[in-house]
Amino acid sequence: MSFPFLIDDIFSIKTSEEFEKYALELFRYQAAENKVYQRFINFLKVNPENVRTLAEIPFLPIGFFKSFEIKTGEFSPEITFTSSATTGSIPSKHLVKDKTIYFKSFEKAFKLFYADISEKPLLALLPSYLEREGSSLIVMADALIKQSKRPESGFFLNNYEALVNTITDLENKGETYFLLGVSFALLDLAEQFNLNLKNAIVIETGGMKGRRKEITRSELHKQIKKGLGVSNVESEYGMTELLSQAYARKIGLFETPPWMKVLARDTTDPLNLKTTGRGGINIIDLANIHSCAFIATQDLGKLHSNGKFEVLGRFDNAEVRGCNLMFS
Repeated sequence: MSFPFLIDDIFSIKTSEEFEKYALELFRYQAAENKVYQRFINFLKVNPENVRTLAEIPFLPIGFFKSFEIKTGEFSPEITFTSSATTGSIPSKHLVKDKTIYFKSFEKAFKLFYADISEKPLLALLPSYLEREGSSLIVMADALIKQSKRPESGFFLNNYEALVNTITDLENKGETYFLLGVSFALLDLAEQFNLNLKNAIVIETGGMKGRRKEITRSELHKQIKKGLGVSNVESEYGMTELLSQAYARKIGLFETPPWMKVLARDTTDPLNLKTTGRGGINIIDLANIHSCAFIATQDLGKLHSNGKFEVLGRFDNAEVRGCNLMFS
C-alpha cells in the first residue's frame, strides 16, 4: 500500500477537518503495513474499511512498545529512543526511521508555543536523562540549545552551582531565558538555593522515576514556585513512544500542536472514547508515521471541551497485562 500523503502535509494542518482526514488515511495505511498494529486490530475484530471517525480507531496500548518492534513497513531505524526503566522493568523502544520528522515536530511545536528561541538562552537541567542513552528529550534539548545561539545555553548535569551562577548573571542582565528541567532536579534546585527568579520561563518535563516520592503536578508546581520565587511553572508532556509534545503554559492545561490530538477513554471500557471528561489519555500523533500514530497511554487525565487537557496521574495497574495474549 502506498503512503497516502506527503509527510510535510501533517505539519501544515490548520483545521480539525484536515486533522481527521489525515488521521483516517494514516490509520488505514498503518492497519495495512504495521504488522503488530494489524494483529491488534484483527484481535479486536475491527475492519479498517468500516472506520469512519476518530472515535472508531483502535488505540494500541503503549506497553506494546516494551514487547514488540512497532514498525510501519520494513526499515532499519536511523535512531532508537528508549525509556528510562526501574530495576527489573523493561524499557520501551521507539524505532525511528527518519529522525528529521522528530526534529520538524519539536521545532515547530516549540516555536508555536514559545516563538523563536534563537536569541534566548536555554538552560537544561536533565540529569537522569543525560545519565543514559536513547533519550528523545535529550535529543530535543540539544537541538534547541544549539538553535538558541547563546553561549550561556547548555546542559547542567549535577552542577547546580554553575547553573545558579549562570542564572544569576542572566537575572542581573534582566534577560529572559528558559529553564528546562526534570521534576526532581527542579525540586532539588529549589530546596538547595534561595532563588527569586524574575526572568525565567521554567518548564518542567515530569519524571520523578523513583528519585522522589510521586506527588501531584499542582503540588509539584507549588513547591517549585515557592523555592524558585517564580509566579508560574510551565510543563512539557512527551514520551518515548511519541514524536510530538504538548505544552501547558498556565495552570496545568496542556495544548497540542495541530498534528497531535488527545482523546479520553472510559476507564471501565477502553474501547469507548469521549471528547470531554476524565479517562485514560489516548493520543493521536501524526508524526508517528513509521511506528504507530494511535497510542493508549497509561496516564489518567481530564479532557476539556476546548481540546485542552490535564494530566491527573497514572493508572495504579500501569503495566499493560496480557500484551502477548493475542499472539499466543
